[in-house]
Amino acid sequence: MTRTIVESKTKTAVIGFDEPFCVIGERINPTGRKKLAAELEAGDFSTVEADALAQAAAGATVLDINAGVVYNSNPNPNETEPPLMTRMIELVQGLVDVPLCIDSSVPAALEAGLKAAHGRPLLNSVTGEEERLEYVLPLVKKYNVPVVAISNDDTGISEDPDVRFAVAKKIVERAADFGIPAHDIVVDPLVMPVGAMATAGRQVFTLVRRLREELGVNTTCGASNISFGLPNRHGINNAFLPMAIEAGMTSAIMNPIALPVKQAEIAAKKAEIAAAGLILPDDMDDETFCQLFGLGSTQARAGKEMEAIMAANFLMNADPHGGNWIKFNKAPIKPGEEATGRGGRAGSRRRRA
Repeated sequence: MTRTIVESKTKTAVIGFDEPFCVIGERINPTGRKKLAAELEAGDFSTVEADALAQAAAGATVLDINAGVVYNSNPNPNETEPPLMTRMIELVQGLVDVPLCIDSSVPAALEAGLKAAHGRPLLNSVTGEEERLEYVLPLVKKYNVPVVAISNDDTGISEDPDVRFAVAKKIVERAADFGIPAHDIVVDPLVMPVGAMATAGRQVFTLVRRLREELGVNTTCGASNISFGLPNRHGINNAFLPMAIEAGMTSAIMNPIALPVKQAEIAAKKAEIAAAGLILPDDMDDETFCQLFGLGSTQARAGKEMEAIMAANFLMNADPHGGNWIKFNKAPIKPGEEATGRGGRAGSRRRRA
């Protein structure tokens, strides 16, 4: 069976057909996050630290590190991204011992990340574009690391799944020319938004099966792409991920956490309740209030997508006897309960990084 090994200094993540689904946490990425981009240019890494800890606690198997911010002071990413990638990787490795995925479109940043990373990181990514193949594949061979292979080439992204399969096959074959085995290739067949292409879900399921059966490779995707532009994206993502797992997908680049409820949302809900004439206990804290009225949590925690994945692992017998499912669903320890011995550390959804 195909097994892709990704390692940190002391931990190993295995991506494989008979392994639990591998969650690659996506949040350490300034793309589309203006606040994070501004922080990074200012040398503020507090959000990176928080995202690393929260994703590891939510159960991410691997953490993706993307330093793709364009500085206002220097718009040349070839100069700014390599040192930023090094700094981010060193910082994250000092906080959590989780295998990393080095994510960049800048070749020099990929190599800077490979030099800084402990263990055996996953490289993200190579495409079927000739220039990219000629630069990235020698890096993969030199550092003996696995790589994400994205199914687009010099002609762009095709809506035809047969073309995307052909691009993946080309990458696997070119990698073999460099002595890189198929088990070190994790193919991203490219998930299209179902809101724009009604057959997008069926396409990717068919593609994943072909990639597994014909090329013998592991697969990944940007999971949230399937729901782009639609309401209740979590609902679609929660259905998509178990279906993708059943089709043979073995990992996804995704957000594993549910973000904390904002204070403005809590205040608005309390005002609504007061207007209805309901009286809340004076000693009710915000966390209890959020739980009681279905708002979520005041703390970052594992999201609904993680719940769907854990259930799928159990149903696909990648969680023998359901031990991880049971552990995942035990109530988290409330502040102050640690000293009483109630619940115990194993009872929390938040795992030690």
